[in-house]
Amino acid sequence: MFDTEALYRDATMAAARNAGFELPLSVYLETVGLPASRVRELLLAQFGSDAPLEDFWMRASGLFTQMARTDLRTKPGLREILSFLEVQRIPSAIVTSSSRNTVEEHLAATSLQGRFQTIVAYGDYASGKPHPDPYLLAAERLGLPITECVVLEDSRNGVLSGWSAGAMTVMVPDLVQPTPDILGHCECILADLHAVQELLANSLTERIGQRRTALS
Repeated sequence: MFDTEALYRDATMAAARNAGFELPLSVYLETVGLPASRVRELLLAQFGSDAPLEDFWMRASGLFTQMARTDLRTKPGLREILSFLEVQRIPSAIVTSSSRNTVEEHLAATSLQGRFQTIVAYGDYASGKPHPDPYLLAAERLGLPITECVVLEDSRNGVLSGWSAGAMTVMVPDLVQPTPDILGHCECILADLHAVQELLANSLTERIGQRRTALS
């Protein structure tokens, strides 16, 4: 939804430079989508076992917050696909590992409040992505079988979460491109949300055609 990956990257890289640490982009990209414990291991291996990671993360978080207030952008096609869903009366949900406060701040900053029927955020579920719990909870709140839900994800863990929950999962990659094996865990990989909207529109048209054929 939001172009936060680029902001997280820039904030983390800047915090590393300010602290005198060397953090190559290739190492940062390895951390994307990993559990916090694994990210910690990678950074300690890069910075040194005695690196003050808590202070580093605090500085990176502060920089990200500053950037988000002025530079936060929505992904291309987001507003168009939301309008399409509303016209078609298709409910939507946000499923995220971020806190509810962060999500609400981002929605307010981009004037998107009230465009989603529910928000499933950190603290709402027992196990986060790649476990299925977040998406199963979202389907429950929407009052829909998970098999009738379409999940849009940009990370490996997100794709695995949607797939293991039983949803039709579509990947729209961000900074990290998908590995070949991820194809077996999603319906398809699309370039952006404009392509997703086209896919949904075609699917609806096909379904309407099938219903008309059945009635004739």
